[in-house]
Amino acid sequence: MQAEPIMDRIVGTPISIPLHDLLKQSASRHDHLCPRQVLGVRMGLAGLAAIGLEAPMPRKAALVFIESDGCFADGIQVATAATVGHRTLRVMDLGKAAAVFANVRTGQSVRVAPRLDIRVTSLAYAPGVKKKYYAQLKGYQLMPEAELFSFQEVDLDPSLQSVLSRPGLRAKCARCGEEIINQRQVLLDGLPLCVSCTGQGYYRGRE
Repeated sequence: MQAEPIMDRIVGTPISIPLHDLLKQSASRHDHLCPRQVLGVRMGLAGLAAIGLEAPMPRKAALVFIESDGCFADGIQVATAATVGHRTLRVMDLGKAAAVFANVRTGQSVRVAPRLDIRVTSLAYAPGVKKKYYAQLKGYQLMPEAELFSFQEVDLDPSLQSVLSRPGLRAKCARCGEEIINQRQVLLDGLPLCVSCTGQGYYRGRE
């Protein structure tokens, strides 16, 4: 069953592209539209609005930290225009459909997460839809943001400036000899090391 996007605007949230079009853009990446894509698109719009920015955001105006990958991430990307390539999108992979939006100019950071009861609440916005999946798909498009999401002011750790760093700077790892960019080296006994050589990497080499 191919579900069509329902909404074409969101009252109270400034966007330059209709929600209907954003949902279609997200769906085109998967050949279908699913509830998590809707959550991602709407969270992207709500998150930018919470830090005073219109979607899609001006180039490098914000940094977005998403707490899971998959369909949800595509929705966030479509709504915000944040990308890994522009260094405006970071995947933290905590297994949660939530995100932190940080305004680069003001430093304000807001975490947006789905409310715990949205699967149940969404059913009221889709009367007559028997399957919960499709009821959620419709309900998430129609629910007010206040019923969809919780908003929390947060402080980033490490700080926003540390995460942004100074792009283009280069260092050479004193152990493996590989180049390190964007100030990601770690100083150990005064020597620059890459994260992997400090034992904190995401892989281990085979002997």
